[in-house]
Amino acid sequence: MKVTVADGVGLNVLHTAGPSAPAFVLVHGLASNARLWSSVAAELAAAGYPSYAVDLRGHGESDLPATGFSTAAAAADLASVISSLGLRQPVVAGQSWGGNVVVRLAATHPGLVGALALVDGGWIDLPSVFGSWSACAAALRPPSLDGLLASDFRARLRSGHPDWSAEAVEATLANLRVGPDGRLSRRLPIPRHMEILRSMYDEPPARFYPALTMPVLLMPAGRGVPSPSVALIPSSRVSPYPGGDHDLHAQQPASVAADLLSLVRS
Repeated sequence: MKVTVADGVGLNVLHTAGPSAPAFVLVHGLASNARLWSSVAAELAAAGYPSYAVDLRGHGESDLPATGFSTAAAAADLASVISSLGLRQPVVAGQSWGGNVVVRLAATHPGLVGALALVDGGWIDLPSVFGSWSACAAALRPPSLDGLLASDFRARLRSGHPDWSAEAVEATLANLRVGPDGRLSRRLPIPRHMEILRSMYDEPPARFYPALTMPVLLMPAGRGVPSPSVALIPSSRVSPYPGGDHDLHAQQPASVAADLLSLVRS
């Protein structure tokens, strides 16, 4: 389905039905897409809960406008989606940059969010890693993948993630468009990607933590222990994934879903 937000931009939302409440809102990371949540959504549905995985603007099947590429704009878009769909205090989960986005959402619209899950994100603090924006931009500017054969990229994904399902590999491939000739092109143009990255650099999430009045679950992957600043969150707990991929929702969907369900079963 498409949901139109405040400035007329249409956002693609993947709805998986379920009879119980609350619903889950699932938010991808930078240059990713909602399909990465599909296996998690299936687990939530099997437990009886509906979910709504959102393609943020410029990502997946959502519109690509000229403006609005920042963490703040993405949070405002999510607030519009939740309100438009009439969702009553859903559990909101965000992965990577999506974690930063949902922190901003929950801090600025606390009445919209029942609980928060931060999946290897929500504590990304770029100024603590890079001494300047120019250093950050040089290190994190994405590579150009335009023209690469989809078959080659698929093989690269399978080799790099042998424990991922075929569905997760295809969902990751959907971060890019596949042309009639089998070659890839970016959905999110590099200039828009860099605008989002700059917003992440300019506004680390820690200043929003004290405003998070709902339960918060931190789900760090690998050795990615959350920043000490997460101690500023009034009510939080940690469920670590040692050895896990950054894309935990692709690698370990059943475990991720179980953690998300703990927010409604506790």
